Amino acid sequence: MIDLYYWPTPNGHKITLFLEEAGLSYRMKPVDIGRGAQFAPDFLAISPNNRIPAIVDHRPADGGPPLSVFESGAILVYLAEKTGRFLPAGGRQRVRTLEWLFWQIGGLGPMAGQAHHFLQYAPERCPYAEHRYVDEVGRLYAVLDRRLGESGFVAGEEYSIADMACYPWIVSHARQKQDLDAFPALARWFRSIAERPATIRAYAWKDRIGRPGPTIDEEARRHLFGQSAATLRRAGEGPSSSSSRAVRRRTP
Repeated sequence: MIDLYYWPTPNGHKITLFLEEAGLSYRMKPVDIGRGAQFAPDFLAISPNNRIPAIVDHRPADGGPPLSVFESGAILVYLAEKTGRFLPAGGRQRVRTLEWLFWQIGGLGPMAGQAHHFLQYAPERCPYAEHRYVDEVGRLYAVLDRRLGESGFVAGEEYSIADMACYPWIVSHARQKQDLDAFPALARWFRSIAERPATIRAYAWKDRIGRPGPTIDEEARRHLFGQSAATLRRAGEGPSSSSSRAVRRRTP
């Protein structure tokens, strides 16, 4: 059994995509990031970067005590290696899959996230930032479109964790001011993944637990965009519950 600490963001969706595709048993542990749940001591014991997603695997492959993993890319690789699925065990195809996984983590996700922020959430307009990130996201879409013109999926002809990493960031293409019709290979790939039964099940969590819409209230704004080193220090000074201390003992 795997505990998934989740909120329906693109990075959160990556993990539900994998879990549903692989048919793994998991318990959903919603972390309402708009209400500051990511700063709770119990959660920080599992995810020290105060970000979702994170998991606790209660039956790790080594047979040892429960193991926690944070960061979406690390979780995808961990689950792929645990199950032997969606990531080749070796060779050139493994290299290609990891290349595109890290491309998403280092490029598509951060740039699209900045586009979301300045287009949807910034308290005042900043035309330079808006153009900067919209144009960069468009460039990254073009990179992905060219790649998908060469292969059926992002890393080759097999569905992989590279696809699971990229797809959730394309779901919000309209909010990034991107027109999928301008990227025909990307649009073909996007539709094919959207129609997968596991994708439909994964995205059903969005409606089941709820999430803030494009308009965020002041409390959510403070938790999501008002963070600093002092924020984390204050969270770390809070009293740790017995459950958080237990997680620390069980996990590295």
